[in-house]
Amino acid sequence: MPTTSTEPRPPNGPQPVLVWGGGAIGGTLAAWWARAGVPVLMVDIEPDHVEVCRTSGLRIEGPVDQFTQIIPCVTPQELAAMPHRRHAQVVLAVKALATQAAVQSLLPYLADDGAVLSAQNGLNEVMISAMVGAHRTLGCFVNFAADWVEPGRILFGSRGTLVVGELDGSVRSRTRLMHELLQVFDANAQLSTNVWGHLWGKLGYLSMVYATALNNDSMLANFEDPALRNTFIRLARETVAVARAQGVEPLGFSGFEPQAFAADAPETAALASLAALCDFRRASAKTHSGIWRDLAVRRRRTEVDSQIALVAQMGAAAGVNTPLLRRLTELIHDIEEGRRVQSVDTFQALAVA
Repeated sequence: MPTTSTEPRPPNGPQPVLVWGGGAIGGTLAAWWARAGVPVLMVDIEPDHVEVCRTSGLRIEGPVDQFTQIIPCVTPQELAAMPHRRHAQVVLAVKALATQAAVQSLLPYLADDGAVLSAQNGLNEVMISAMVGAHRTLGCFVNFAADWVEPGRILFGSRGTLVVGELDGSVRSRTRLMHELLQVFDANAQLSTNVWGHLWGKLGYLSMVYATALNNDSMLANFEDPALRNTFIRLARETVAVARAQGVEPLGFSGFEPQAFAADAPETAALASLAALCDFRRASAKTHSGIWRDLAVRRRRTEVDSQIALVAQMGAAAGVNTPLLRRLTELIHDIEEGRRVQSVDTFQALAVA
């Protein structure tokens, strides 16, 4: 029977994996690991979510699997009141805009020879490595589809590419250990010597996904609309150009092929990639992006400054013009601050940029 105690109970025995952030990504990973018998301690700032996860259990639902799993879970304040313990494996799974504060909070619990895995979207590894050291930072590319629905409940819409790698491209014993841990969740998880290529590939895709949040249609409906295709192609081309200016060749996944959006690539290649993306989206129960949910459901700030605006800034520093990425950032801010609503007109304001 599930425990009904409200007292936080960190796992005894072997050192647990510390999962900092129990939302869509962190909660899904932690539930899978806990169910498999991997010692886990999850930390989250939402007290109601923490309480459900450690008492009645976190409910994972959707087409991939359905189960409820009790997870040892605490708030940061509760963790601070416990006997101090340092962890070799820390998985950071907070929103990009919370990265700095989260790293500052978790740093006392990171072992000297431990590492932080950035299970996030964007280039958070840059900030994390500056704070904890590159020698204690692992890169991770996450593309499975999940949504935090309410305290103790996550929709797991579909599997997707999952990659881990060292920032310098090496392979160490800790890299292999984390790879094995991720394989507990997904047998197809990859160990890469080019994690930056994966991360920049995700940014190219995200530039298009952010645009789908400007209206209320699904991602699939957006990608299928012939009137919107040119805008998506232009966004991806800007991001790929910035990546190449950084000396990185973005890697493809789930239908998104960055080379199809290179400046010298034919339009037929970009259209083929969009068609493949549509095929991938049809197979997922997740219809709208987490960005759309942030704006339409949770009414909170998105990660646009840590992702799209950052790419535009890096482009400006490298002499790459990114007018659509800059305009996309402005429009997302307009929605966040109530100056615009998610609509066809708002998307059109991007298309004419």
